[in-house]
This record gives sequence, C-alpha cells and structure tokens, in this order.
Amino acid sequence: MFNALYLTQEGKATRAQLRAMDEAELPAGDVDVRVEWSTINYKDALAVTGKGAIVRKWPMVPGIDLAGTVEASGSPDWKPGDRVVVTGWGLGETRWGGLAQKARLESRWLLAVPAAFDTRQAMSVGTAGFTAALCVRALAKHGVKPGEGEVLVTGAAGGVGSIAVAILGGMGYTVVASTGRPAQADYLKGLGAARIIDRAELSSPGKPLQSERWAGVVDTVGSHTLANACAQARWYGAVAACGLAQGGDFPATVMPFILRGVTLYGINSIQNPNDERREAWELIARHVDAGKLEAMTGEIGLSEAVAFCPRLLEGNVRGRTVVDVNR
Repeated sequence: MFNALYLTQEGKATRAQLRAMDEAELPAGDVDVRVEWSTINYKDALAVTGKGAIVRKWPMVPGIDLAGTVEASGSPDWKPGDRVVVTGWGLGETRWGGLAQKARLESRWLLAVPAAFDTRQAMSVGTAGFTAALCVRALAKHGVKPGEGEVLVTGAAGGVGSIAVAILGGMGYTVVASTGRPAQADYLKGLGAARIIDRAELSSPGKPLQSERWAGVVDTVGSHTLANACAQARWYGAVAACGLAQGGDFPATVMPFILRGVTLYGINSIQNPNDERREAWELIARHVDAGKLEAMTGEIGLSEAVAFCPRLLEGNVRGRTVVDVNR
C-alpha cells in the first residue's frame, strides 16, 4: 500500500483526496520508483482545483514532477537504488504523476539525478527549473551574450522566474526582474537580479513598437506582458515565452518581428528528448548553487497539497514548493 493524491471527476467538478492505494492499481510501466519528493507547479494547482483543463484521463494522480529511487526495473538502463528524476512526459495529465509515494513509469522518461543535487534539490528545480534552463539556452543560442544589454525576466518571483534569474545571474547577464510583489526585491537581488521593475510597467496594453530596452526576455506571463516585452526588445533580440500567468492571449502586432527582426521562441518542457534534458540540467547545476536553491524553496507534506493549491493560483507563493510525499 502507498498514499497518493487521487483526482476523480464528478459531473464537471474535480474531487481531490488523499487515498491509500494498492500497487495493483498502478498503470503499466517497466520501472517502479519509490517517490521521495514531488512539487506543486502552476499546472498541478490547476489540475487539483479543477480550474484548468489539465487532466485528460480519469482518475488521475497529479504531479508533473517526481524524484526518488528505483525499486524494481525491467530495463537494462536502470537498477534498484538508482536516484532518478522525471519531469513532463504527460505526468499528471495523461499518466499518473508524482504526488504519491510510488510511481510506475516508462524507463525512457527517467534521468539520473545530477551529481550536484540530492532528490529534494532535484525537485527544487523540477519542471520550473528545466523550463527556465530551456529559455536561457534559447537566448544563448540566439546570440544574446552577457554584457550586451539587459535581460528581462517576467513573473520573476515565481518558480520559473526565480530559477531563470538565478541561471542568468550566474552566467553574468544583467538581469531585470519584473514582479508585482515589491517585497520580494531583496530575494530577487539575492538570486542575481541587477534591478527590479513593477509588473504594472508591462501588464497593460501598449504601443505595437516601443523604445528598445531588452537584449533578451524570459516571459512566464503571456498576454499584454509578452506583447510589451516583444515591443520593447532590441534589434535582433530574442524573447523566450513559456507561461501564461496573465493569460493565454497574445494581443500583439507583427511590428517587432518585421521591423526589428525580433525572434519569439516558444518553450515546451513536456516531450523534450533526453539529450536536451541533460544539457538543461547541467546548465542549472553549473549556475545555481545549493544556497540559491534553498532560498527559493518552500516545503509542504503530501497531506497539505490540496489546501496549498489555491494559494499558488492566487500568486501568494514565492519560488518553488517541494512536497515531502511521506508526510
């Protein structure tokens, strides 16, 4: 038996409960993992509260991230005792996820926990950190270099934003952190931000082409914020879009793209090949030390997850939240 957060659909309502489950209920897979840590991401909170169409197969164990130890393996690539991390691959959406004490998974989804991290730290990173690293890689591959202008991070006090600030700061970029929480200024500067701006500067409708400000942008917010970030990007600048905290709309024009040569990169962190995943995790390990990870990480138990999710959706949570599935 093991404990899991279990979602069912009753009519159009989602019911979330902590439930004791039998291993016979686990889905098909060739590797069994004893989960030690999971996380609560924005997508998880939408799934648990039923406020977003995240779950596509019912019933569901939510949680798009997990880290733990292999207990049994039918794959030559993994053996009992291996420390592994899994993010994405449809966990918490079409496949049972990490908010449980046990998971049965396909071996191709697993990555070894980087030597620099333990399983708790791997979940401090999780999908949020992996996404942030993909955004930074897109900017670097585009040619955005440290010392060549400011790089904007929107939603900077959130999970993706916090790790993006830390990676960029660690690489030597001049980071401008946009947040609606001015009380988090010292926190963001501690992660590597050079200065802080109020999100109100970006969140309202703006002109289609504005004064040049940003050599690069990591946007976790979408909507008018993303449109303004593009409108303010410098000649041949790059914008990496990975979130929709303000909204999924994009009320923009083609002006920044055809008049300044701005490039907009869409960042997906679900189905990425493992080589790309390893490179992203290595980037994080090089530039985000244990102290910065700890500074951005809160912790709850699995029994607290349902009550915690509305707080995350309301924007009242800083950085990352790891879940101890054993309490």
